Amino acid sequence: MKKILLITVLVLLAACGGVKKTQEALNSGNYQTAMNKAIKNLADNKTKKGNQEYITLLEEAFAKNAEREHQEIAFLQNDGNPANLETIYNKYLGLKNIQQRIRPLLPLTIYEEGRDARFKFVNYDNQILNTKDDLSEHLYENALGLLASAKYKADYRAAYDDLKYLQDINPGYKETVAKMDEAYNKGLEFVRVEIANQTEQIIPERLEEELLDFNAFGIDNFWLQYHTNPLSNIKYDYAMNLDFMEINISPERVNETQIIKEKQIKDGWEYVLDANGNVAKDSLGNDIKVDKMRTVTCRFFQFTQSKVAQIGAKVRFTDLRSGQEINAYPLSSQFVFEHIFANFQGDKRALEDDLLIYLNAREVPFPSNEQMVYDAGEDLKARLKGIVSQYQFN
Repeated sequence: MKKILLITVLVLLAACGGVKKTQEALNSGNYQTAMNKAIKNLADNKTKKGNQEYITLLEEAFAKNAEREHQEIAFLQNDGNPANLETIYNKYLGLKNIQQRIRPLLPLTIYEEGRDARFKFVNYDNQILNTKDDLSEHLYENALGLLASAKYKADYRAAYDDLKYLQDINPGYKETVAKMDEAYNKGLEFVRVEIANQTEQIIPERLEEELLDFNAFGIDNFWLQYHTNPLSNIKYDYAMNLDFMEINISPERVNETQIIKEKQIKDGWEYVLDANGNVAKDSLGNDIKVDKMRTVTCRFFQFTQSKVAQIGAKVRFTDLRSGQEINAYPLSSQFVFEHIFANFQGDKRALEDDLLIYLNAREVPFPSNEQMVYDAGEDLKARLKGIVSQYQFN
């Protein structure tokens, strides 16, 4: 019974808290938040007694929000600045949207007052369409002006943003799509990518292809394109150079280590003799036996094959318009080949399990220099991807 009472109290407190926050939002002029909270609770259960206050709060917030929005729209219209059209358009959309959200909840009955909540709905379709036409014309003309007077790529990008918004609200308006393509192509920045080998080692072709596979780098930059095969008809803005400064490959080494292991092991059993030389008996009269132990020895020969490849490189970014190097980052990576095998002389029962596993291994061929460089390049690729995917030219 106490548990049921506690749950009831908690539910009531939660409900009161929700109403209180809605009232606070209304009192502070945050009408949209107040309406959202009220609509959510009424959509869950509009006939619930505890939700009655949400109806009156929604009624008041709706009226005050509509009044304020109409006043702001009138002010912006009187200002006559076409830059206000987007704000006016969005305000009309917002007014229509809130009506569409409330309409499915109707009627909302206020039982204590014996009436339904009153909402003064207005058809905003003509205002929305007329404002959209004016806004579309403004956006289009503004974008055309930017395209005609653009001095920098940022100007083309601003034109593209206007046209993209225009395409979203009014698809197919005049030559919007064609002008978007023009703005995009002129707003793009192009990076020429080159690899230089300043070492005496050969860079594996597969590694070079993967280093130049920018599709795998996950670059998320709408306004930037990397070209690993530069085109003659494009004027490049930047250059990215990956310079291999050194590639060091160690000799193939086989190091031998000898270990002598001893261990006591069971080697049968023997009787325990008493002081008289007779077989001793336990309390039940049985002969007493003990394990016979002996020491075994094993000479363990461990062979470690090793070979190391190290790469030192640098990635440089250059502004081709000024000819200035703008950033450089060192890159390094290493790959270690190691293989262990072993043999023995003596009794291998003296060896621990972690040594026994090497007895099953055999000597293997060393990887080629080309394979070593490729394997060292795996880490280099990850480092290069991290730099390129996060690098910002502007």
